Amino acid sequence: MQGADKGQSGSLNGDDLSIGIVRARFNDALTTKLAEACLAELAACGVKDKNVLQVTVPGALEVPIALKAMAESEDYDALIALGCIIRGETYHFELVSNESGAGVSRVSLDHEIPIANAILTVENEAQAWARAEEKGRDAARVAIEMANLMDDLL
Repeated sequence: MQGADKGQSGSLNGDDLSIGIVRARFNDALTTKLAEACLAELAACGVKDKNVLQVTVPGALEVPIALKAMAESEDYDALIALGCIIRGETYHFELVSNESGAGVSRVSLDHEIPIANAILTVENEAQAWARAEEKGRDAARVAIEMANLMDDLL
């Protein structure tokens, strides 16, 4: 038996939201592009500049611990993870991709806070550039929508 669909979904109205962003500096030009697109979309959705805090960390493996600190502060309605991992010739790509992704998910579930994961995992730099702007915008929309949905549900 299925429950009734109440039609609840998070809106893209960011007027009253506080958003935390953690950006990895590794592949800096790409993660800067992700951040620029993300910040522009947050503003377009009504999130005020004063309600956005962006911090940087060295790389994707450091993103989860910064997200954890932000989540523990309880100052944010949603968080955003930005980074870029490009496949190399060794197993390191898989390690960084898997562990950063697992860490982001763990923080979200442990702290019951939405986290938009826009850590790109790509085969080459061309793929990263092709995705950076859209993934940055998408991360902003996901964070806003999920923050509003969680507010509706809880």
